[in-house]
Amino acid sequence: MKATTRKNRPDRLKVFTRRAVIVASIKGTLIAALAGRMYYLQVIESSRFKKLADENRISIRLLAPVRGRIVDRFGEIMATNRADYRAYIIPEQTADVAATLDALAKIIPIDDSDRTRILATSRRQRSFFAVPVAENLSWDDFARINIASPDLPGVQPDVGTTRYYPYRDLTAHLLGYVGAPNEEEAGNDPLLHLPSFKIGKNGLERTFDVPLRGVAGNMKVEVNAYGRVIRELDQEQATPGAELKLTIDLGLQKFAAERISAESASVIVMDIHSGDVLAFASMPAYDPNDFNVGIRQDTWKTLLGDIRKPLVDKIVQGQYPPGSTFKMVVAMAALESGVVNAAHEVYCPGKRRLGNHVFHCWKREGHGTQNMIGGIRNSCDVYFYDLAERTGVDAIAAMARRFGLGEAFDIGIPHTASGLVPSMAWKQKRFGVPWQKGETLIVGIGQGYILTTPLQLAVMTARIANGGYAVMPRLVRPKKAAKPSRIEVSDYALSVVRQGMVEVTTSARGTAYGARITEDGYSMAGKTGTAQVRRISKEERATRVIKNEDKPWIERDHALFVGFGPIENPRYAIAVVVEHGGSGSKAAGPIARDVLLEAMRRNSARDPDAPMRAPAGVQV
Repeated sequence: MKATTRKNRPDRLKVFTRRAVIVASIKGTLIAALAGRMYYLQVIESSRFKKLADENRISIRLLAPVRGRIVDRFGEIMATNRADYRAYIIPEQTADVAATLDALAKIIPIDDSDRTRILATSRRQRSFFAVPVAENLSWDDFARINIASPDLPGVQPDVGTTRYYPYRDLTAHLLGYVGAPNEEEAGNDPLLHLPSFKIGKNGLERTFDVPLRGVAGNMKVEVNAYGRVIRELDQEQATPGAELKLTIDLGLQKFAAERISAESASVIVMDIHSGDVLAFASMPAYDPNDFNVGIRQDTWKTLLGDIRKPLVDKIVQGQYPPGSTFKMVVAMAALESGVVNAAHEVYCPGKRRLGNHVFHCWKREGHGTQNMIGGIRNSCDVYFYDLAERTGVDAIAAMARRFGLGEAFDIGIPHTASGLVPSMAWKQKRFGVPWQKGETLIVGIGQGYILTTPLQLAVMTARIANGGYAVMPRLVRPKKAAKPSRIEVSDYALSVVRQGMVEVTTSARGTAYGARITEDGYSMAGKTGTAQVRRISKEERATRVIKNEDKPWIERDHALFVGFGPIENPRYAIAVVVEHGGSGSKAAGPIARDVLLEAMRRNSARDPDAPMRAPAGVQV
């Protein structure tokens, strides 16, 4: 037995030795792998892990840029930023958030909805994060909060910036407003997720939002494991938004807006050569400052319920029959078609019959015999029934489009309407029935299907006044302006309609003679228009019992006027629409006279770098 044990001992030793070698090899391999991994992590990947450690320790906070100013052509401020006095509450610094809010509510109003929001936010987020309580506080309220701060644990007064429109409703539709971005607008842009950051929501603020925003800065802060700020490490200042310089003359803008403030109306003034829009007023309007902090529900309901539609930009969104302001287009179409010349005469007995239908002139007793200039001067409907029938709707439509009607001009205002210039093909496609000759007569006096915007009427007038050049309207002057092309229309046709417009205001028989400019050194040519919003019944026409001013406001005619000035060497074009204002000569003409006179007095289209020419008797 012993002999057997001694004999097997070397074999067992050999087995043990092999196993030890295998175990040692495995250990050696593991140690080598561990050493290699440690080398890889500590040497090769050290920079990456250092960065990850820093990112875990260092937090980058965005700094919102200051929004760029909007100024007029002479550098006068139209939209800027002002101090925003606000208050926050830091929950961890007060034992009872609700009690602190009760104390704060004795200084500034905090309604139930705000209180609910603040309490919910304070419970949802980390206790050392500030919760917004109130924005756009008055200086007095802000000062009272600061004085009472020892008794308001956790309340932190703060000063930031907010958008401010100093002229409120006088520039509202032009500039638009800013507001907090919704979820879709914010997307993945971290800047748009900042609580106090606002973006353009309407008007020029919306169209030029990106350059006005500027570029965000950032601040590097050291934080602990809970995200609490320990110290600030570095800061890169934000780049303010670019300044937006408009073609508007702010002085003229204010004058025009105040002139129509009692009406539901619009006024636009253009430089006939450059296309610069010098005044762009639509009233009534709203205070764009209300939207910065979230408009009150009662204010919003009032705006929505107002029959005069203060939220609608009437210059580019209002679409109206042009009425008799369209007669210059009809005259040029007739002359260019060769069907008549300016000497063509028509006798007006007060109506014209076509088949079984009677088409009336606005002057019940008629105008007698009229040539083309007389037809424009007296706005004779019968004369233009005749021209329209001879010319045809398609030729009239083609001329209308050459002068800017039917075109949605991109001037930087969102939702610009294109109006409607009807044709035979349009009606067939739209309604599936052929065009009727009687509809051509109605178009001849600017009624029926045709719709225009005040912007289009101003462009039309500018192109007539500048000698037939397709000037394009603009609110922001481009770096390099393209020279307008010549419209396909003869100088003869233009001269005839311009002479007719001159006689409208300078002849005692002209429809706007009562609205003429009487001040020495200034003059105006123009054309009145009265557009029906409902068909006049036979009974009303026969009895004439109900006058326009006796009808409900919504059923009264629209009053229009287009014009240019001065007569010699024209520079300015104007379009005025007074909704349900009645007669164009009485309601719209005087407004156009006053605004156009102010533009000429101010020399609104002068070079922005040139000194201002003062009105007579005024020193500057």
